[in-house]
Amino acid sequence: MNAIKNLPFFLLMLLAASLSTLVPAIYALWIEEFHDARSFFYAGLIGVILTSFVGLALATRPHNASAMSQLVALLAGFALLPVILAVPFYEAVRNTSFSSAYFEMVSALTTTGATLFEPDRLSGPEHLWRAQVGWLGGLLMWVSASAILAPLALGGFEVTAAGAPGQAVAQGAARSGRGDPAARLLRSTQELFPVYAGLTLALAVMLLVSGDPPLVAICHAMSVLATSGISPIGGLVDSPSGLPGEMIVFCFLFFALSRLTFSTDTGQSTRTGLLYDPEFRMGLAIILIVPLTLFLRHWLAAFDVGDERNFAAGLRALWGGLFTGLSFLTTTGFVSDDWASAQGWSGLSTPGIILMALAILGGGVATTAGGVKLLRVFALYVNGAREIEKLIHPSSIGRSGPVMRRIRREGAFIAWVFFMLFAVTLAGLTMILGLYGLDFETSVTLTVASLANTGPLIQVAPAETFDLLALAPSAKLILCAAMILGRLELLAIIVMISPDSWRG
Repeated sequence: MNAIKNLPFFLLMLLAASLSTLVPAIYALWIEEFHDARSFFYAGLIGVILTSFVGLALATRPHNASAMSQLVALLAGFALLPVILAVPFYEAVRNTSFSSAYFEMVSALTTTGATLFEPDRLSGPEHLWRAQVGWLGGLLMWVSASAILAPLALGGFEVTAAGAPGQAVAQGAARSGRGDPAARLLRSTQELFPVYAGLTLALAVMLLVSGDPPLVAICHAMSVLATSGISPIGGLVDSPSGLPGEMIVFCFLFFALSRLTFSTDTGQSTRTGLLYDPEFRMGLAIILIVPLTLFLRHWLAAFDVGDERNFAAGLRALWGGLFTGLSFLTTTGFVSDDWASAQGWSGLSTPGIILMALAILGGGVATTAGGVKLLRVFALYVNGAREIEKLIHPSSIGRSGPVMRRIRREGAFIAWVFFMLFAVTLAGLTMILGLYGLDFETSVTLTVASLANTGPLIQVAPAETFDLLALAPSAKLILCAAMILGRLELLAIIVMISPDSWRG
């Protein structure tokens, strides 16, 4: 364990990626896809050998194991590791470019789930590799949140932490930041990996019992836990498990609303219970209000076609809104088979901007979900509620405790700063994509899907679907940068390039 702990973080990620190629290689050998088996096995073998040589060369050399250096390694992992991951995929597919393979791996590793390939174009091992890379990216975020982001008060922890973003704090949400950063990383992995793998296995078994084939069940299970939305059949709409499978997936999507659903390793208190967690409660409120509003809209429109008494169609429309709303709020992007039932019931389509707004809000802090995070939304909400109360009663005194006062004041300020950074980035990337001849709706959709790490938005939100293959290679690289930026967040990038973060 000491030898592993002393290796640089990037080298550990490379070793894990190289070893993981054995899974699709064995599966390809099992189904007699020998070209895929050779592609994944040889790539993994070369990766393990090179990683071993570099590890031996660095074994006796000290390296900077601070949390800030690990954050830089995390950025390098999202930007450079897909180059290694794309090699077996490129060799296995054969009829694609390496830039497209790189885009696919960035999309998977950042749990975005945007794809350039139709499901029928890829073989089973290639689909498994995409889902597996997304699953590893989700595990990476689970571990990094506890071992890297929380100690540095980043990734949403800055809302509740007592220190400035990028500066180590000794209390609050980052209590886990004490101790050796390398040991903390190893400890977080040991604690979270069994939980992550166990939940994935449980979901896969449930989907398998519900009627999904093994490949579909395991890919969907990995995609739900990682919120990547990757599917070998194009989503849940064509899933053999049908409505029972959707209900099972619906239950597991709640793990992306709050980290308290699966761990307390970041020092958050659970004395009041999960139902009193602000992120979880806000997520529940959103997934109830939005689908009910859509249901009422469709129900009122059903009067015009004389179908308002069709209760079965109404219930299916309500379920489609509930499932799809939670799926996009957690940035997973799976669409319910009943999502289109509402349109058939009322004759009205659902504006894609609603799904884009849900994806922008995102899930919980330190989960696999993207977006701006529910905790930041909550901080702005309590700040706005208090300001309105002061307008009505200027002499009133806030009744909250010290933690809530921190969230309402300093937390709301930094949340507002993050929102402005997100908005400026969104506007800038939209204008850059517009230079490639894309219309405004397509540019906004691509930008939101990339920054919120919700790739299925590209196919669901616009009135007309857009083919990513039509993009120029340079535009694909811009989207890759946007996906990495959305996964790490601009605030973390600013901290990394700030001289004050590296002094001392």
